[in-house]
Amino acid sequence: MPVKKYILAIDQGTTSSRALLFNRKLEVVAMAQQEFPQYFPEPGFVLHNPHEIFSSVLQVIHNCISKASIEIDEIEGIGITNQRETTVVWKRNGDPVYPAIVWQSRQSATIIDRWTNDKGADFFREKTGLVPDAYFSSGKLAWILEHVPEAPRLAEQGELLFGTVDTWLVWKLSGGKSHLTDHGNASRTMLFDIHRLKWDASLCNLAGAHHDMLPVPVESIGELAVTDSDVCGFSLPILAMAGDQQAALFGQTCFGPGEAKVTYGTGCFLLANTGTQALQPQNGLLSTVAWTINGRTHYALEGSVFVAGSLIQWFRDALNFIVHSNDSEALASACDDNGGVVIVPAFTGLGAPYWDSEARGAILGLTRGTSKSQIMRAALESMALQTADILRLMELQIGHLSGTLRVDGGATQNEILMQFQADILQRKIDRPAQKESTVAGVAAMAALAANWYTGPEELAELYAVEKTFSPLKSDDWARATYQRWQRAVEACRLFR
Repeated sequence: MPVKKYILAIDQGTTSSRALLFNRKLEVVAMAQQEFPQYFPEPGFVLHNPHEIFSSVLQVIHNCISKASIEIDEIEGIGITNQRETTVVWKRNGDPVYPAIVWQSRQSATIIDRWTNDKGADFFREKTGLVPDAYFSSGKLAWILEHVPEAPRLAEQGELLFGTVDTWLVWKLSGGKSHLTDHGNASRTMLFDIHRLKWDASLCNLAGAHHDMLPVPVESIGELAVTDSDVCGFSLPILAMAGDQQAALFGQTCFGPGEAKVTYGTGCFLLANTGTQALQPQNGLLSTVAWTINGRTHYALEGSVFVAGSLIQWFRDALNFIVHSNDSEALASACDDNGGVVIVPAFTGLGAPYWDSEARGAILGLTRGTSKSQIMRAALESMALQTADILRLMELQIGHLSGTLRVDGGATQNEILMQFQADILQRKIDRPAQKESTVAGVAAMAALAANWYTGPEELAELYAVEKTFSPLKSDDWARATYQRWQRAVEACRLFR
């Protein structure tokens, strides 16, 4: 029998699906990527076609294996990391009753407002660690049940299944044999009691989620499911599942309390490990399950920025400032500073710490002399300023964060952004040598399940820093710049 040399990791994101093959040193040996459409049928609506998601995943799996020129028998198993909160509801025959409602979509905001007015925010926060918001899955599920005519009847008859993207992929890959989710993804639904690690009956009843619709919550690693050869062309165990931000926290080896990372992607997400204690979140932060491994659950404190990399895509696609997203650094480098411009990118409201779904984006501080390069620099700086909002609150609640913040995501290659992030936070920023922290994280989880490593401590030895960014500006500069940002946010929130 061939030696098991590889882990196949699936990274199902908001705009594309990827498959990466990792060797026993957790190095990438092959990668395939495929974009798929997003749909915006009405203002605030963001949808995906679940079949297009799965088709793209299946395609990148086969492309990746083909590029590597290896045999299936050389692969130990599969790890899956996914865009979180995005909600799929489908019939037991495999037909979705409605498109996948993406985490960015605000279409369930009125449902959340109704629930919050009726129950109060603490009703949700105490059980789930979450601030009630349209961001999370339960409101999206309720929206489908309220707006798709056949959905209530099918739910009553036990003919509907619900899940986030990880659940949908496992169900499809297993040929409909496995309907499950890991504790971390479950904790993002606003249906899951993160303290008891169970679906909460009162929350499920509120959303109309019948028990037989819900996936089985499982640990993050283990032989969780097996792919169906008739569907995939091969049979392999699925060894790990984790939402993208939990996977990135693991991939950045933030295994101890107070260790934190920030991921720059379509959105921007800062997580800090709080150990085996689920903190009661304050000031708009969230408490979430990081992972459960061998019966031991770790939690994290999280702050979410809705618009980060998608702001640069907007400048590229809607305003034609640049041709490619990575052109943003060159354009921003054409000026010495932002010329007084501040951008608040509240395209879909504001996340932590504001949780203002009605806020809308603004470009402030324009003059007749403002240049495209100054606007682009302000756009990059907005990612770092939103991150500063979150990190300041985390320090207040946790009391101490590790002195160095670890970063990942495509935007970390932008030197202007990384230096500004170090300057505004007045702390060192470590950019890892392994660029693929999210997918490497779930690959590392799968490697643990396969007993390639003895534990997280051995994985931590593989972590290497490519570059450290140290603050070059003064504390006074950072304070004044941040205060200006806060004034811009307030002005943006006043506009209704």
